[in-house]
Amino acid sequence: MAKSVETQATLTNEMLQFTGTAGDNPEIIFNYPPPMGDGPGYNPLELLLMSLAVCSSTASVILLRGMKKTVSGVSVHAQGTLRRKPPTSFEKVVLEFIFTSPDATDHDVQQAIRLAEETYCPVWAMLKNSIEIASTCTVITPEACLKSA
Repeated sequence: MAKSVETQATLTNEMLQFTGTAGDNPEIIFNYPPPMGDGPGYNPLELLLMSLAVCSSTASVILLRGMKKTVSGVSVHAQGTLRRKPPTSFEKVVLEFIFTSPDATDHDVQQAIRLAEETYCPVWAMLKNSIEIASTCTVITPEACLKSA
């Protein structure tokens, strides 16, 4: 039998604020800017970008560690360009990865990101045929951090 993932979204006010939950995790607040929404919270496209960033970095870290590389830090900036006409969706996403590692090379990280895209990140797999996704990467060694301090 196939595995499934379940979530729950519940409207919490008279505007468009929702809470979302999955399993026993803390709830997430969704909202929209006025006039549709009325306060703090993530909009669904922000969470989609975050999901892509986390999924692709998780896969990349696992792959790099499988190559016996040390990964002491990862940061990903994800920027989505919206289509001009409805439905509002992304036409392009750019992922900017910054890895901190004493022994991973640019080539190692690029290979891990490529494998994440092609095989290991399900979010990327679902999105890549409908939007353009580009990525860049930088590898920072701890020695380089000490020299710049």
